[in-house]
Amino acid sequence: MASFSHLLLLVLISSTATLVSSQRNSSNPVCPFQYLYHFGDGATDVGNSVLIQPWGRSLPATRPPYGRTYPGTPNGRWSDGLVDFDFAAFDFGFPDIVPSLSEKANSSNGVIFSVARSPVMDHGFFSRRGITIPPYAVSLHTQLDWFRAHLQSVCGSSTDCIRNRLANALVLLGDLEANDIGYALAEGRTLEQAYSFIGPITREQIKITRELITLGARLIVIPASAPIGCFPYILTAMPSDDPTAYDRFGCLSNVNRLITMKNNYLRQAIDTLGQEFPNVTLIYGAFDEGFLQVLDRMIVEGHRDTALRACCGIGGRYNYSSNRFCGTAGVPACSNPERHMFWDGIHFTQEIAVRIEQSLIQPTLQALNCTALPTPFS
Repeated sequence: MASFSHLLLLVLISSTATLVSSQRNSSNPVCPFQYLYHFGDGATDVGNSVLIQPWGRSLPATRPPYGRTYPGTPNGRWSDGLVDFDFAAFDFGFPDIVPSLSEKANSSNGVIFSVARSPVMDHGFFSRRGITIPPYAVSLHTQLDWFRAHLQSVCGSSTDCIRNRLANALVLLGDLEANDIGYALAEGRTLEQAYSFIGPITREQIKITRELITLGARLIVIPASAPIGCFPYILTAMPSDDPTAYDRFGCLSNVNRLITMKNNYLRQAIDTLGQEFPNVTLIYGAFDEGFLQVLDRMIVEGHRDTALRACCGIGGRYNYSSNRFCGTAGVPACSNPERHMFWDGIHFTQEIAVRIEQSLIQPTLQALNCTALPTPFS
């Protein structure tokens, strides 16, 4: 995985001078920032979705076998255990991150606003296009509204408090699961129709980033989206009898090319925004390349037959059915989630979350001027 680690490290080093010179007042013994905030989807949701009323209590993540690997019962995460940002947050010096809807949010320095299955765009964007998304999904802008409310709750009307807190924070905006594109494709839209979403999605991400900068943020990470042509729910929704439709991993090539275009567009937009705000550290994370290297390693280890099959699911080549989702009565879970990339056909297993942390996060710590601690994760 050295080539990916080197690539991401170069992206970070190009911005590190600003970070090191402006973030030395942190009480965090690991990294030079005292606060951690994350906006995003199920890859980083640590419990918000199950707290959203009135839907939260009935969501699959509230029922077994979610949480089976850790802690043994459902823990609000859409996984058999922890999600990748649990491990990343530990590396950054925040072992006790909390969901923003938790009663503990105002007393925590690591607050996560991510909600499972959430897109970048709002519900109106999809309804105008005849696409149905879950009612509990929360757009990026609504998550920003939650963030503003959180800051006001902590700081009151003090703009100095807000600016000082954000100047000493790492903020992440993760459209890791590319849900906007995924919803369109899963409901039968063409690749051309999904391509038309890229411009609005990227503009919204940049708009939110600019608003965070205006609030006072000085260190922002914006990861790429994962290649969802490898996700069981997309592979199930878009089957092909043509063997050339699949790449060497067994993923849908045309879908992943679309995601590559989306990520390239995002990176260019981040570069442009960086020129507008030279005193702000903007970091693009090549999550897509890291994901494929983790998948490659799974296949090398002999897990080709299980890597792209949901561990918890039922039916078909990829063990996935949207009508009988994980957590539904009678839907089984595998006994070996460590051999699967995906827990429920959409979200990663804890094993993959650990591997993502090891390959994507650990190599960046030095560039972020963080002190790498011995990891308790194997």
